Amino acid sequence: MNVHHKASSVSSTTTVTLTMALGLVGLICVAMMPISANAAPCFDSPQRAYDYLLAKEASAIQAREQKIININRASEGELVSLNGIGSSKAQAIVLYREMFGDFKTFDELTKVKGIGTKTVEKNRERLSVQD
Repeated sequence: MNVHHKASSVSSTTTVTLTMALGLVGLICVAMMPISANAAPCFDSPQRAYDYLLAKEASAIQAREQKIININRASEGELVSLNGIGSSKAQAIVLYREMFGDFKTFDELTKVKGIGTKTVEKNRERLSVQD
């Protein structure tokens, strides 16, 4: 007998499925994969399965936080991954870009209300203005 529990994930392209194999073996199989993938690692305890899921989530967050962001093409969702940029500042960046055109340099971000040189400096390594 298999019990399936689906949980929504942060990413729309990833489905988190927790499958517990109940029976004599007592293994827990966890799959955190794109919808088309089939393989799932199995664990001998719920704690190890939980630790695995936490590690996968931490890895996904780290990858998202290290991604280079093109400030001329980024969506609000991508912009909020930058340090010190929340939803309202991300919306202000998009609005500024729509009104005045593409940014030529990172420092032009300081023309957006609420964004100062410290915010630009904190994010400089992750910023791009080219495709």
